[in-house]
Amino acid sequence: MIPNVLSIAGSDPSGGAGIQADLKAIAANGAYGMAALTALTAQNTQGVTEVELVSPDFVKAQITAVFDDVRVDAVKIGMIATAEIANAIAEVLEARGDVPVVLDPVMIAKGGAPLLQPDAMDTLRRRLVPRATIITPNLPEAAHLLDETAAATREEMAAQAHALTALGPQAALVKGGHLDSVDSPDALCVAGDVHWFDAPRTPGKNTHGTGCTLSSALAAQLAHGLALPDAVDAAKSYVAGAIAAAEALSVGHGHGPVHHYFDLWKDRK
Repeated sequence: MIPNVLSIAGSDPSGGAGIQADLKAIAANGAYGMAALTALTAQNTQGVTEVELVSPDFVKAQITAVFDDVRVDAVKIGMIATAEIANAIAEVLEARGDVPVVLDPVMIAKGGAPLLQPDAMDTLRRRLVPRATIITPNLPEAAHLLDETAAATREEMAAQAHALTALGPQAALVKGGHLDSVDSPDALCVAGDVHWFDAPRTPGKNTHGTGCTLSSALAAQLAHGLALPDAVDAAKSYVAGAIAAAEALSVGHGHGPVHHYFDLWKDRK
């Protein structure tokens, strides 16, 4: 049976991040993608210029409409923007049982634009983080969630992954892409144990939407029934392939997108 995955996130009209990246990643990982929008953005590969928020009531109505009709096998949450939207999402999910939830705590766009209002952090911690099966922060996001400085070593990453699970999620994947190192290690803390996923750092500027892509691929893998470490491994392998193949695309003049369909378009040049 093909699983169904719902993404709750903002829109990127250039297609590299947000809902658009989520749906591509979900499909490429063998699941049927659905989407509830929290925000419209005016952005491209060079940055975000404007954000138009969707009302919390309409966010809630979108999610409810999907759950009322469709079996949802996993949920990915990306950009939530405000405390009110976070509360609206939490109210629906709290009434919907044990569906796996991947929470990507989107706070700042790659170009530097803020995507989470300051007053939303407390609501994110209190209502969405504890509901998550796994959260997938990068180093700055993990630091914000914990009110600490960003990890600069593997030891600090492991400690912060442990600390994040104390906030309530079943697992935390702290992504090491911001480390000043030749490799890009990620630390997964689940059931008190830390699992390391090491990968070489792929050179290039086509990394727009990597966080969205990873969390959506992970949601799809969980929807297929994989255990957390195996799901993380599969999602990371997919993202690595998408980054490595990104030079095949010609999209924009800034941080270009990854190639979500690299494995499906092998013969296209």
